[in-house]
This record gives sequence, structure tokens and C-alpha cells, in this order.
Amino acid sequence: MTGDRENTIDRLVAARRERVPPGQKLTENFPVLDLGVKPKFHEKHWRFVVEGEVAQPLDVGWEEFQQLASKVEQTSDFHCVTTWSKLDVAWAGLRFADLASVVQPTESAKFAIMHCGDGYTTNLPLDDLLAEDVLLAYGLDGAALPIEHGGPLRLVVPKLYAWKSAKFLRKLVFQSEDSPGYWEERGYHHRGDPWQEERYS
Repeated sequence: MTGDRENTIDRLVAARRERVPPGQKLTENFPVLDLGVKPKFHEKHWRFVVEGEVAQPLDVGWEEFQQLASKVEQTSDFHCVTTWSKLDVAWAGLRFADLASVVQPTESAKFAIMHCGDGYTTNLPLDDLLAEDVLLAYGLDGAALPIEHGGPLRLVVPKLYAWKSAKFLRKLVFQSEDSPGYWEERGYHHRGDPWQEERYS
């Protein structure tokens, strides 16, 4: 029995390792990284805007935002470019694809630029954003998303490095052409696939 138990543990450990991209180390904590500014959330004044290459631009408050689409709960892995990974993070929010069905990107829309309350920006191809596991998250571990992790709203893109999972999200701009964001302008890769170690351009 002891041998069976050890084999099971070995298999579980191996399975976890297979989920960790090259150059990454597992952490049980959830480190906090940002630009050093954590914008305060005032529900009465908070707005979320979608503009650019969309048929139905959007400008809604907090309550309206949460009613745009059904809430989903999702567990996914989180990989930071600074070489740590956290497995099985429990998020809740709206699927980006569901938001896209509301605003209806035009045929010319190929990219989206995320604008955040702390001045941060990042860019992504629309194809990446429409993946089923991409969320506009407002919940973490069964509670409201805390400010240190980007609350009240952040993007979550599990298959890319975490600088693409923009915190304090306030605006999306759909574009026909790509535009570099904050870290992309400073030499980071435009896409950021951790399995390909796309850290820098």
C-alpha cells in the first residue's frame, strides 16, 4: 500500500510540473506586482468603456457591467514573466468572448488595447482574447477581487504571461492595427507565450 501511495504522489507531482512552463518556479503565495499605484474604487463613479472598431460602443457603471453577461467561475494557472507560477487560481467574472458578443467588433478589428486606472496599458490580438478561458475577472477565491490583485476588475489571460492580464481595467479599445502597451514599449514581447518563453522582443 505504501508503494501505491508513493506512486500516486509521484504522479501528482509530475502532473503539476507538466503545467509549469520552462524557466518558471511554483509558488503557493500570490505575489503582487504593479506600477506602484493602486487606484481607489468608488462604485458610484466607476465606469467601464469599450470603443474603437465595434458596432456597439459601451460606457457602463459597475452594476451595469456585471449584468452584461452571465457570471462564470474558472480555475486556471497564472504565470508571471518574473519566473513564478501559481497553479489553480480561482477566478470569477465575465468571459471576454461574451463581452465581445455585446459590443460586436467589426471585421476590421484585429487587436484590443487595455487601458487601466493606474495608467497601465497592454495590447493583445483579438484571437487570443476570444479564447474561452479569457475573463474580465471581478472575483478571486470566492470573494470580490481585492485591490492588490487588480480589483475591482482585471483581465485574466491564462495562456500568456501575466503582464497581459491587466489590472484595474477601465477601458478596451478595439483596433485594426496593433499598438504597443506599457511593457511592450520597454522591450517586452508583443504576445508573451510562457511555453515559448516569449519574455522580450
